Amino acid sequence: MNIWTSKSIELANQRDYLDQLFKVYPMSTNLNREITKTDETELRNFIQNRNNTELVKFLLEQVKNKKLVFPFKDSYVRYLFNDFSAIERNPQTVNRLAGKIYSMGADETLRAMIRPKETNQQIGPLFKNWIGKGVFGVRVVSDQNEFISSNENIIFNSGDAAMVQLARNYLGYNRIREKGLDFIAKFNGKYVLGEAKFISDLGGNQNNQLDDAIGTMRSNMNIIDSEVIAIAIVDGTPYIRNNGKQHKILTSASDNEVIISSLLLSDYLFSL
Repeated sequence: MNIWTSKSIELANQRDYLDQLFKVYPMSTNLNREITKTDETELRNFIQNRNNTELVKFLLEQVKNKKLVFPFKDSYVRYLFNDFSAIERNPQTVNRLAGKIYSMGADETLRAMIRPKETNQQIGPLFKNWIGKGVFGVRVVSDQNEFISSNENIIFNSGDAAMVQLARNYLGYNRIREKGLDFIAKFNGKYVLGEAKFISDLGGNQNNQLDDAIGTMRSNMNIIDSEVIAIAIVDGTPYIRNNGKQHKILTSASDNEVIISSLLLSDYLFSL
């Protein structure tokens, strides 16, 4: 296990880790989404008139165009969302979904549709936002040429496509993904790139998030003239000492694999 991974585990288990982490991932209480009076009236009319097909179409359109939430979770909803023509071909599925709405009633359906985004849907841009504040005391740029040509310690912070483009064009990165790079820096002449993940729970999709970060760290890199180091910037439940998969991934990593908390990233970079 790398020394920085060990330090990250110690930080999470012996100090005010979550209190400090809030600076990187500040979770806010989201407000309810909004539905117009016209749409609310239309929804109530569909429910009152028991028009199953039009009701389901209306709900899916609200999700697609108005960014509301389908009132309940159902494995078949996403299929219909991606192929509206399937609504006409599958009347029994439509009737089943509509029946669930009728049992909920108009008021409960409306409350479900406008519920706030879940916390884990906020996390995506927070790490980059934190980096963009200049928290490491070095220049943060979004211009590729400015980053590559600089002889100083510097950080490149931009959109997903630009991050991947720079890594592929200049740093030998060849992982076939359009997303996944959240951090690119140059310190003491060495390039560092990585994917940042805040793993908020054990198991399921959260394990996949950790696998993504590890996969980026273990990407095969094309050889270039400069030294390029791929790391995994991980926070959250993997640092909890237990016998679960997440913690085992950390503790079984090799000495040269850097899995590190964002809170120690500055110290790591200046140690290069």
